[in-house]
Amino acid sequence: MRAPPSHARWHGFLFLAVTSIGWGLNWPAIKILLRDWPPLFSRGVAGVAAAAILAAIAMARRDSLAVPRGMVPTLLFASFTNVFAWMGFGTMAMKYLSISEAALLVYTMPIWAMLFAWPLRGAHPSGRDIAALVLGICGMVILFGGHGFAFGADKIFGMVLALASATLFALGSVLAKGPLPMPPLSAVAWQAGLGCLPMIVLGWIFERPDLNALSAFGFADLVYMALVPMGVCYLAWFAALKRLPATTAAMGTLTVPILGVASGALFLGDPLGWRELAAGVLTLTGVALALRSKRTA
Repeated sequence: MRAPPSHARWHGFLFLAVTSIGWGLNWPAIKILLRDWPPLFSRGVAGVAAAAILAAIAMARRDSLAVPRGMVPTLLFASFTNVFAWMGFGTMAMKYLSISEAALLVYTMPIWAMLFAWPLRGAHPSGRDIAALVLGICGMVILFGGHGFAFGADKIFGMVLALASATLFALGSVLAKGPLPMPPLSAVAWQAGLGCLPMIVLGWIFERPDLNALSAFGFADLVYMALVPMGVCYLAWFAALKRLPATTAAMGTLTVPILGVASGALFLGDPLGWRELAAGVLTLTGVALALRSKRTA
């Protein structure tokens, strides 16, 4: 495939920067919103609002919102792995983990995708894949081994939720036979709506949110989550994919957990010392190796 013109590549990197910054700042934004509302309900409300906005933009662009015949099961599965599990479990994990712990665990999904591709696609791990796994494990050991692995029940539950978010997203990417045969913006709108609506229902039943507990700052935070990470950033992401190779764009998103951890330390006082830095370097190096592997979905 012919390389895009240099100006198109620079525009692609600009769109990628917008995406990474918006997604990175979403980590402390979620943490702040959790002070007012519980995780599933808050993420569900933001996601459904974002889905409505994306659907409106898709219609304004004359993109079809029709789901192709026979694609409903595939759409529902993608909505579960890409949205409900990825966003829902990841947000719940942040109730029990610091931003650095949650972000680095969640962003191990390319490593898990590489492992799932072995039994599901017959893609035997290469030396690079094994190195990616070892680096990821070493990063997690450093990050969580500060207190001799003496975890409380809350910390363990948070780790399980974060790993469930990463592994289910990875499993979905491996099992997917390709992108849904519909406009990308329409596909995201459907997935966000179908994945986030159950969060609102389950959150209302089990979390029992106090609607009056939402402060003005929390409301502004909710608006940001709906408009920027799930609105502007997805538009910028699709624009970046038109101008950059998919692997380059994927590698660029490795700045998201870095920005999340840094902004969490800056705005919320989250821990950021040698342990978090070393774990980040090791884990994200492993993720980068996994992304570069042809065996990773």
